[in-house]
Amino acid sequence: MSAMRCLNYLYRIFLIVIFSINWTLKAQDFEVAPVSLEFSAEPGDNQTKTLTVKNHSNSKASFIVSLGDFLPSSIGEKNAMPPNSTKRSCANWININPSFFEINPGDEIQVQVSMLVPNVEYNSAWCMLYIQTTKEQTSWNADKNLGAGMSVSGRIVVYIYQSPKSNINNSLKIGNLTEITKIGETTRKFNATIENLGDRITKCKVYLIASNMKTTEEKQFEAIEIETFPKMSRTIELTLPNVLEPGAYSLAAIVDYGSKYALEGTQILIDIKGLNTNTSIDTTQTKVDQSIK
Repeated sequence: MSAMRCLNYLYRIFLIVIFSINWTLKAQDFEVAPVSLEFSAEPGDNQTKTLTVKNHSNSKASFIVSLGDFLPSSIGEKNAMPPNSTKRSCANWININPSFFEINPGDEIQVQVSMLVPNVEYNSAWCMLYIQTTKEQTSWNADKNLGAGMSVSGRIVVYIYQSPKSNINNSLKIGNLTEITKIGETTRKFNATIENLGDRITKCKVYLIASNMKTTEEKQFEAIEIETFPKMSRTIELTLPNVLEPGAYSLAAIVDYGSKYALEGTQILIDIKGLNTNTSIDTTQTKVDQSIK
């Protein structure tokens, strides 16, 4: 009886895997480019961007474009929300043409995404588009009742960002550099918190610099790229490769968000006892000179 339950369990797992593979293949029957649109319209202005949707399947496919919102999280996730449900939403400013269309096999279509920014909106805003394949729906039916008789078989998300060119309120800070390495891990890991104090959606690079306290030799490690949202904090994870010689080091986390702005950083002291080993750290944290390169 136990063996039978085990076989049934394995069979259910097999079905789940097959279903997941089929869904992935369906979602990959079309492509959308680009996957993000960055608007810079001033209040009262209209701006238009273009999306390209291509049908890779061997049959004609119908598509529908709809709007949604998202809430950025402190760990970089974008939690989906209904349209016009957040304070920073720009979904209500968007016009899509066409919002329902059919594409023959191997063909593509251009979708115009226009944004009309209200006269009083000087702050950054964002939302997202869903491009979905549909079944049992014609263009005529969609014009009458968009959403009736629809069966979604694949979806791609396009993120939309808006910030006027005149919005120059851009400021990032980094702090709280802390080791999070777990017992048994062979690579040392650290968390840091980035605060977006400005009002722009800001993309930045973050990297580690290890400075040997005895020899003053510095080693800079590969940067990661992230995006931050206004008035929000973002927790990131940084990995320190196992390439440092034993000794005491000043470890700095540096954020670079453009040549117009000074580098920001935070640091702690760590001890390297030997390669490929975990060691304790001195959690004393100090401010890093903004001129660090």
